[in-house]
Amino acid sequence: MRLLILSSFVAILAIPSAPAATMTGFPFTDEDLNYSVNWPSGLSLGEAHLHSKHTGSDWSFEFDLDAGVPGFQVKDAYQAESTPSFCSVSFNRHTSHGGRKADELETINGALATRGTSGGGSSQLNVPDCVKDALTFLYFTRRELGQGRVPNAQQMLFGGLYQARLDYAGAQTIQIAEQPTVSDKVTCTIKGPTSTISFDMYFARDPARTPLLVKVPLAMGAFSMELIR
Repeated sequence: MRLLILSSFVAILAIPSAPAATMTGFPFTDEDLNYSVNWPSGLSLGEAHLHSKHTGSDWSFEFDLDAGVPGFQVKDAYQAESTPSFCSVSFNRHTSHGGRKADELETINGALATRGTSGGGSSQLNVPDCVKDALTFLYFTRRELGQGRVPNAQQMLFGGLYQARLDYAGAQTIQIAEQPTVSDKVTCTIKGPTSTISFDMYFARDPARTPLLVKVPLAMGAFSMELIR
């Protein structure tokens, strides 16, 4: 009997275990996400793209937007470099809104951010320890949501310092590619020196907390950025 039990135990150990599910998307792998930028009526205005990539132990993030209406084109390109702890190292902005263009680079060294422009001007700003630029803050939020937390209110770097607050608004079923999808809704409130804006973000309930949908209320309606599957 003892021999039978031992033989059975050895046989169980010899059974190959099922392979663990492969984690994909940020922060497990490099990631490329594509979005449709839509008019309130649903008409597409253009596209946006999010990219994340490991550069050694650090992270490199990119966001590109190409959208517009007749007579007014928006082309933005943002690049951010951060440490593994999501502390910003640099934040580069190339923006073109109609006839207005800007090219700025912010480099962060400890508690000091240096801002340089394509025109040669520069300025410095005292920043909190481990400050996060706007793009890095998005990925930090995804990491925190994946661990069951909502980031605390904090200052965020975007040319100047802005106060960012996130409020979890519960589960909500939304339409993505005409399919009902359960998401976690988070309301983002960004307060600057002269203005405040609030918008809603909807994250998938996958381990990567993939951003599914962003809705920004404007005077002419709620514009959206929707994930293209």
